[in-house]
Amino acid sequence: MSQEGYDKLREEIRHLENEVLPDIAQRIADARAEGDLKENAEYHAQREAQGMTNLKISKLKSKLASCYIADKSSMPKGQVTYGSVVTVKNLDDGLDEKYEFVGPGEEDYMGEVMKILTSSPLAQGLLNKKVGDKVEVDVPSGKLHFEVLEIEDMED
Repeated sequence: MSQEGYDKLREEIRHLENEVLPDIAQRIADARAEGDLKENAEYHAQREAQGMTNLKISKLKSKLASCYIADKSSMPKGQVTYGSVVTVKNLDDGLDEKYEFVGPGEEDYMGEVMKILTSSPLAQGLLNKKVGDKVEVDVPSGKLHFEVLEIEDMED
């Protein structure tokens, strides 16, 4: 992942630990003060939220512990790699599509340039390709056919 992605995950962990969990703990205390815990739906809901938040923190910490921060300058130029922004023509419908290949925690499927994980089937099918290459990519919904039109290499 990039340094920016790493920093984003660290900030999310900080937010969950220092802001979300204390807020949930306060709501648990408030619900506990209402009395009988057996029939206290708010108490049980907050305890569940606390457990889910702790699980999310644990998963994020695990992701950070096993990540590798990519050295942008060592990525090969002129071929699709981690960090590349790639414009492809979908040969099935004729439309041009633009993707950026990113690491965990950096994906964003809503932007003008769709940021997709390098581990996704689409990225795996396009990695190491060059401008002009035509490729058939196996995805869960079938096969997609692309031609690589442009590769913008990752900037430092």
